[in-house]
Amino acid sequence: MSNDVSDHSALSVFADEMRRARASRGLSQDQLADKIAYSSSMVAMVESRRRIPSLDFARRCDEAMHTGGSLGRLHPLVAGEAYPSWFRPFVELEKTATSLRTWESVVVPGLLQTEDYARAILRGSRPRDSDARIDEMVTARIARQEILRRDNPPDLWVVIDEGVLRRPVGEPGVMTAQLDQLIAAARDPRIMIQVMPTAAGAHPGLMGPFVIAGFPSAPDVVYLDNTLSGQVAERPEDVRYVTVLYDILRAEALPRKASIELIAEVARTWT
Repeated sequence: MSNDVSDHSALSVFADEMRRARASRGLSQDQLADKIAYSSSMVAMVESRRRIPSLDFARRCDEAMHTGGSLGRLHPLVAGEAYPSWFRPFVELEKTATSLRTWESVVVPGLLQTEDYARAILRGSRPRDSDARIDEMVTARIARQEILRRDNPPDLWVVIDEGVLRRPVGEPGVMTAQLDQLIAAARDPRIMIQVMPTAAGAHPGLMGPFVIAGFPSAPDVVYLDNTLSGQVAERPEDVRYVTVLYDILRAEALPRKASIELIAEVARTWT
């Protein structure tokens, strides 16, 4: 995060609230760092708007300074500033969706990524970005997963290519932990994960990843991803077309139980 952050940004508001709370408790940055088990440099960078905090950081600050959860409530807005501008509209749609139907042929979908896997993906795909910028993007990506832990999470239906399971991302331990997390997620009744086997050959998903977001009282929308940006498609004919493609992918993918068994089988090869 650059030092020229707008005084009206969410991160500026977060930093100001954090400084005021710390001052009211008579704590130095070092003392707060000790209380929340983070480094004093991390506390200083957040207060100077040079680092976007994680949700865990915000919650620990709330607990240590008895803020009534105000920093945790600000966190979604702060994390949103780390997203590319073209992705932010879909993140807002994602928060209100009651169902998310995802196809991914290259990597594990962001909503199911571990922190280490996300960092390895972002570091590999954005070689010119600073480590601080990568940390911000990882924080934002993991923050998106909060929608799966709320009281009324969306139904998440995911179809992934078998190659996603076998593509080395980070060290073998990163892959083991990521596939273990996929297995755990697949056993959640609100989450359906299917694997498209390599033997399926050519199929409609080869044109690229997408997400279909469903809403209780509004038409579905589609998010299409590419190297430079993303596109939200709302035209009914476009949504219908992508929905048909998704139905074909689900029909050709392995059933739920067989998918879990394949993920577990591949996970053992990473150990």
